[in-house]
Amino acid sequence: MDFKPKSYEKICQLIDRGVDIPNPGTLDIGNEINVDQISGKGVTIYPGCRIYGAKTVISSGCKLGCEAPVTIEDCQLGLAVELKGGFFSKSVFLEKANMGMGAHVREGCILEEEAGGAHCVGLKQTILFPFVTLGSLINFCDCLMAGGTGRSNHSEVGSSYIHFNFTPDADKTTPSLIGDVPKGVMLNQPPIFLGGQGGMVGPLRIGYGNVVAAGSILRQDYPQNNQLIFDLPQSQGVRDFRPMAYPNFQHMVENNILYMANLKALEAWYMQVRKPFFEAREFGSLIYNGAMDQLSLAGKERLKRLKIMAQKAVSPSLKQRKSESISEKQALYEHIDDIEGILSEKIQDDATHKAQQAFLRAFAQSGGNDPRPYIETIQQLPPDISAKGVKWLQGIVDYYCQRISTVLSSISLFRTL
Repeated sequence: MDFKPKSYEKICQLIDRGVDIPNPGTLDIGNEINVDQISGKGVTIYPGCRIYGAKTVISSGCKLGCEAPVTIEDCQLGLAVELKGGFFSKSVFLEKANMGMGAHVREGCILEEEAGGAHCVGLKQTILFPFVTLGSLINFCDCLMAGGTGRSNHSEVGSSYIHFNFTPDADKTTPSLIGDVPKGVMLNQPPIFLGGQGGMVGPLRIGYGNVVAAGSILRQDYPQNNQLIFDLPQSQGVRDFRPMAYPNFQHMVENNILYMANLKALEAWYMQVRKPFFEAREFGSLIYNGAMDQLSLAGKERLKRLKIMAQKAVSPSLKQRKSESISEKQALYEHIDDIEGILSEKIQDDATHKAQQAFLRAFAQSGGNDPRPYIETIQQLPPDISAKGVKWLQGIVDYYCQRISTVLSSISLFRTL
């Protein structure tokens, strides 16, 4: 009696479309999969792979599972993406993005063109700009990394690196900006290097061109550019642990708001600049929608985490906290809904709108609307046009930061921006 796997019909449909499946009997394809969202051109699905989710998209030239079985759940893959082994859920991978064996990529991730990692890399709520490369044995959740100008000049994270994204009070108000959105999207900034066997205690900010020595654990911002950073280990010591004390409260709030403001700038970039480039590609609208979904999810995640911290920061009674002022913490708690409202509003700023229009006009005149690949188009922008784009996007970041800073006036935010 012939044995037919439960995914038999879906597998047959994929083979009929031209998908290369060396060992069809080893696959598991969910009934919800829309085979019309999987290209038949140059796609290879190696033995042992599992493909689930009605939103899953697999474009031409993708290769899944060449080093170990791959599980995909509601991911959108652009052209020539290679996921060599591991688990990938609710994330977007743009053209030629890649991940090695043992990857564990969960919701909220966007890996832009040619970004990727070697074996055993864990990501969640992570955004990597083009060419950013992660080594092996890395946990890099809750951060955005930019920098670099091409495949031979890219930002990199050394092996055995950790972005520490969990505080002693069990908070995840820890998103870090390695680079930023306004300058990072222009693909003209020097790369950032985070040396191996090191880490960052989020939330932090790191400037462009910085090189962090191997073994360094970063516990403070380094927003300046082109620095060689040696962060010495902490001296030994023991002290009483005070739950919900938040000694770096202002720093945490400031960096969380700055991160969310950068996400708003990235949303605007995708909507105003990147969208036509998506639509010119196979399954482009579906992949664009997936990217916008992840950006929305990223903003909601950051706000959710800030709300949790705000509530915890004022939970002890005033009698227990009589030796300290809680005015800053109370201000965040009382105005967290106002912050959410500000982040959901459209920008009401003439200067920012004028900067947007000035850039978009210059972008179109420089050939930005020609049918060239996205990376090539951005890399060939003249410096003066890139500068207009930075001015526009930085205006978005500044708008949201300043609006929220006004609401949280007692916290004295953004004095160093």
